[in-house]
Amino acid sequence: MSVVRLPTPTPGAPLIEMQHVARRFEKRLERGRSLQEAFIRIFRRQARAAEEFWPIRDLSLTIHAGDCMGVIGPNGSGKSTLLKLITGILPPTAGDLAVRGRVSSLLELGAGFHLDLTGRENIYLNGSIYGLGRAEMNRRLDAIIDYAGLGDFIDTPVKHYSSGMYVRLGFAVAIHTDPDLLLVDEVLAVGDTAFQNKCMESIYRFRHAGGTLLLVSHDLSTVETLCTRALWIENGLAAAEGAPTDVIMAYKQHMATRGDPPVGGPSPAGDPAAPSTGVAPRPGQRWGTGDVQITQVDVCGAGGVACTHFVTGDDLVIRLHYRSAGRVEHPVFGLAFTHQSGAQLFGPNTQFSALDIAYIEGEGVISYHIPNLPLLEGQYTLSVAVVNQHNTATFDYHDRAYGFRVIHSPARTGYGLVQFPGVWQHDGRAAAPPATHGPAAPGVAVNSQLAKA
Repeated sequence: MSVVRLPTPTPGAPLIEMQHVARRFEKRLERGRSLQEAFIRIFRRQARAAEEFWPIRDLSLTIHAGDCMGVIGPNGSGKSTLLKLITGILPPTAGDLAVRGRVSSLLELGAGFHLDLTGRENIYLNGSIYGLGRAEMNRRLDAIIDYAGLGDFIDTPVKHYSSGMYVRLGFAVAIHTDPDLLLVDEVLAVGDTAFQNKCMESIYRFRHAGGTLLLVSHDLSTVETLCTRALWIENGLAAAEGAPTDVIMAYKQHMATRGDPPVGGPSPAGDPAAPSTGVAPRPGQRWGTGDVQITQVDVCGAGGVACTHFVTGDDLVIRLHYRSAGRVEHPVFGLAFTHQSGAQLFGPNTQFSALDIAYIEGEGVISYHIPNLPLLEGQYTLSVAVVNQHNTATFDYHDRAYGFRVIHSPARTGYGLVQFPGVWQHDGRAAAPPATHGPAAPGVAVNSQLAKA
């Protein structure tokens, strides 16, 4: 085992290098519970039975300056232990660990605080922990106090602080110490909504300024939009690492199918589901409980004709054919449009559109109509899903299983991925609006069975 910690980054070297790092704990097991057994054990000095626990088993990880790494995984998978190893709170049991540069962290509530000191005094205490002298902290003090927004409580002992106040003070100090590496655990979730938004804005600015971030979060959408890489930890091992969308989808698939049979096999009626594209989702692209199955997906143009190529401004209709084994109440159907670059463009669902489907039973069809396709030239993929009302159970999910292309349009008015219906004006004279194709229509339509439901 070797551990290297340098206060300043080494040019060209990663900020974090982990090679086969592991961390072991011992859980002591008391086998005797009676008073007599406890009394005898005192005199015999009998050792208690110990059981080894490895929250991190064999983890290798490299993070360079400018990376934004999101760490996901179920509770107890080793995420917080990973951050404690990097900060030096815990030493590794085995493996090699190198950390270069100033590290600021926001882990457990109250970490680095002295309960009998005031908030102001704890600012100086935390500054010294991060390696900053009193003169440097004097220059940052007003900005930290203003950011924390604690008012007169800044001169109150922190033992009287609420959990939200702890987070305000801890994050204010961490973000104002100009760290080379910022570590943030799920602790931000205890703050109020306004301060959470403030923290996220600061993290975005930190990232765009070239800062390096390691974020542990159960909020998968935040990891997907904020991070450039993602790491999924399961039982102390790296289950997957790479692009956030791919890692998160693999994690969702694992969580959805854990303990449940995959839905990609034969349907309850005995015939396999066959999407209208003629190509079923590949293994790993489909998962769910199977209570509801999407048996066919039609991507259609004007007139309901199946189509694989569209022009900006065309009609686009997506029909989802489904089958439920029994009565399912308040299902939510959804879509996700993804560009070939991996950028997620839009994720409509029936719940967002306030379409409450009381129940479904048996077979049916639901459709989504885009009357004036705003997408510009490029290749796109479509994900489809049906979940329960609270999004705690995935019945069926087809991940980026259906593709279509948008070809060059003579009415194209700009560059990028999406054409907005904006109009230029100058001196009271307006330019012509972007050309459109086809009549306007409602965004969501359902079949007669759903209408009755």
